[in-house]
Amino acid sequence: MALPALSSLTLGYRPLWNKDRALAGVQLYLNCDPSLDPDVPHFLRILQEMWSQAAPPLLLSPQTHQLLSALLETAPAGSPWVEVRGDWLENSTLYAQAQAAQARGLKLVWRGALGELPDAGTAQWFANSLLDLASAPQAGALLDGQMYEGLQTRDQLTSCLDDHRAAAIAGWPTEDLLLQLRGRAAQPSRRHVLELMQAIDAEQSLETFEAILGGDPVLAYRFMLYTNSAALGLRSGVDSLRRGLVMLGYGTLQRWLSDQLPHADTEADLQPVRAAMVMRGQLTERLVEAGMGHELQREVYLCGLFSQLDLLLGEPLAASLRRLPLSERIYQAIIGKNGPYAPSLAMAQALETPDGAAVRALCQAHGMELEGVNRNLLRMLRDAALEHRITPR
Repeated sequence: MALPALSSLTLGYRPLWNKDRALAGVQLYLNCDPSLDPDVPHFLRILQEMWSQAAPPLLLSPQTHQLLSALLETAPAGSPWVEVRGDWLENSTLYAQAQAAQARGLKLVWRGALGELPDAGTAQWFANSLLDLASAPQAGALLDGQMYEGLQTRDQLTSCLDDHRAAAIAGWPTEDLLLQLRGRAAQPSRRHVLELMQAIDAEQSLETFEAILGGDPVLAYRFMLYTNSAALGLRSGVDSLRRGLVMLGYGTLQRWLSDQLPHADTEADLQPVRAAMVMRGQLTERLVEAGMGHELQREVYLCGLFSQLDLLLGEPLAASLRRLPLSERIYQAIIGKNGPYAPSLAMAQALETPDGAAVRALCQAHGMELEGVNRNLLRMLRDAALEHRITPR
């Protein structure tokens, strides 16, 4: 008997980025305990009910033959795209199911190494491909309009997105990118600085200001440094974005933002790094126990948002965090891997991978319900900022 989908499937995700370095979709990993039989049609109905035209398109990435077979057998036309690994087509059952699924209108994506493309007849079944560049082929071998993964260098990124109009990049060559940008002082995103200045001019709500400020980890960090600086002379430590906004006043905030503008960052290739940090913050916040007040929820958001600050600031996390009067709970979770926020942060990190066993182990260790974890992940992804969609050929 098939089991309820969200309590038997183990999900994970990887963002897909487009030529504008903006979120174009999400690769949704699907895994399960080998002994279980998830209700895949029920899962597809859940996605249909939750998703809207404004939500990021999904690329379903089954991690087992069993789940791929169930998707190919039951997913109707109009379902999210389904990834099919090239070497799995050596299985005659999966091969026949993929052919039949394409014939009834299901959009399929072939996944494999660029040097191991399917034959022309099989290639016609697929709306797009997710091609692995881990073997670092020459740029001339790239195909236009496809999706790519396994990028190791910024040069590969430029070649895929700018020269070959890639539909999307799965993952991001963060290590090489940051190595190339090493030595630059981390600055707030110019787009977020301008957006917040415009929101202040339009007299929008405090909640809007807080959301924009928290939409860029460097802007949020610099803001908290400023509100806690001796030069400002506030009487008590500012441990949250909202408290800083209330105590600072909008006139002073506007002047501070104006000071940031001349040096604000316009490096497009850093946008996915910042956006991924925001997604981790949003997911960490959703994973905490229900019933927590707004102030504590935003504290948990900062915990997730600041957990990768070392990538952008180029210094040890402990040093960066100790400059702020943050809750000790944040420091415990990020640096000590303990305290009340540690399980949510660890789970948010695990969900960024296809390792379903790690997610299930965390659920067991911390008494977290798998259904709740999956539902909160889907809600975060559904609400993720989307600027441009991936479209089939």
